[in-house]
Amino acid sequence: MFNNKQEIKEVEELSNSSNIIGKGTLLNGDIETYGNIRVEGKIVGNMKTKSKAACGHSSHIEGNLVAQNAEIAGQVTGKVEVSELLILKPSAIINGDIITNKLIVESGATFNGGCKMGVTIKEIQIGETPEGKSKLLKAE
Repeated sequence: MFNNKQEIKEVEELSNSSNIIGKGTLLNGDIETYGNIRVEGKIVGNMKTKSKAACGHSSHIEGNLVAQNAEIAGQVTGKVEVSELLILKPSAIINGDIITNKLIVESGATFNGGCKMGVTIKEIQIGETPEGKSKLLKAE
């Protein structure tokens, strides 16, 4: 998949990044990242990460969430797809379907929608163009 060690190193560096959408921040549009992301504000659009998504008490996401792991304490209106572990904290409100491998629902969490567990999710693709080619990484 990768042509040389430099490209592998670049991908590793991208996955070590951390992003924060702070409380009081409104983001209109989709967000994609290789690294971890923490949301305390509001996102109107889809969120995708190849790492962990942490949504705090004040977070509000109107769109789909795709992540490797996720911990949600805020509100999500849309489909939640997590390839490994999804944790719903007591203050979490999910209005939409959940697809995950493992799920922890803490007492007090609210979930309205369908749920599929133990499902193998296809690899999370970041930076894909409509033609299927990556904008960030060159594929063989």
